[in-house]
Amino acid sequence: MKDFHGIIFAYSTAPELRELVSVRTSASLPFCGRYRLIDFSLSSMRNAGILDVGVIMQRDYQSLLNHLAGGKPWDMSRRSGGMQILPPFGLPEYHRGNYAGTMEALNAVSSYIKDINAKYVVLMLGNICANIDLTEPMKQHVASGAEITAICAKGNPDGCRIAYAVDAEGYVSEMLIDTEAEEGELASLEAYIINKETLLKMMNFALKRNLYRFHNDSMRIWLNNGGKMATYVHDGYTSIIRTVEAYNKASMDMLDKDKRHCLFAADRPVFTKTKEEVSTYYSVEAVSRNSLVADNCIIEGSVENSIVFSGCRIGKGAKLRNCVVMRNCIISEGCELEHVIVDKDCVFSEDCKLTGNAKLPVVVPKASKL
Repeated sequence: MKDFHGIIFAYSTAPELRELVSVRTSASLPFCGRYRLIDFSLSSMRNAGILDVGVIMQRDYQSLLNHLAGGKPWDMSRRSGGMQILPPFGLPEYHRGNYAGTMEALNAVSSYIKDINAKYVVLMLGNICANIDLTEPMKQHVASGAEITAICAKGNPDGCRIAYAVDAEGYVSEMLIDTEAEEGELASLEAYIINKETLLKMMNFALKRNLYRFHNDSMRIWLNNGGKMATYVHDGYTSIIRTVEAYNKASMDMLDKDKRHCLFAADRPVFTKTKEEVSTYYSVEAVSRNSLVADNCIIEGSVENSIVFSGCRIGKGAKLRNCVVMRNCIISEGCELEHVIVDKDCVFSEDCKLTGNAKLPVVVPKASKL
């Protein structure tokens, strides 16, 4: 779609994700055995024909750079356009530390946005777990004449913190911040289709008045001044990953085939950087129940209600229950882990035992040796 350009916010990291984001941004958080969270926003754009996309970064982005691979997995590796990596502090006045908000992040790459050769810009978070069919809201936005279309969800998906009250025609009458959506309101996925000229006006307004936040400052003022915002409701699986609990819940949700098939819809594939690896080996004593196990693993113990990434070794007598184990981890003989999230490259010695719960899973940092 030549009239549409994508921008993904991959600069922020929620501190509530704790050890999981000590070495990476939340957009590059591994998910469901082989993916990263940013894959969902990139794939949503790719499936809608949006192949020119800018990814705004700021810190701890080496992992994300390695994953993006120049945009090739999403057909965004092109001589002209395609995926553009937008590093921090594009303007001298932004050499002040972390971005204070989304408007500051946008103004830091204002020269890039001004050069966009498209009428409309699609803004999405890099840490949203949702496979959104963007073709319908894109058509609706053009037909409605609204300056902004907010993509929302029914109910209150995990991580949603903005709600919109709408009138009978589906236009926003009020924005509510840091609250759950009540009856007659829609939960915002913080994804927007916005006219490029409207976005530039909002950015310029914020820059002149030292406003940094997108919703609390710019969007609120824009709505109060008569801005017209339409809404579109995405009715598929959705979670915005801001906390360890939300990450753990979304991971466990993928063990439910209905939720998994909803997120990984056959007609809207989720693309990711792939690696050619050998098949997983299961010994005679191995047990695997209701689990997702990636390639190149050696399973000699018991895996139940768990997600195991590639390259892992589960020793004899080891037991995993309700766990997420990322790449290249070694779980030695006799270990027992329950409600544990294990980051990459960890090694557990024999007979190690760790137990958490669904609300407060134990998080083992990357490359730990226990």
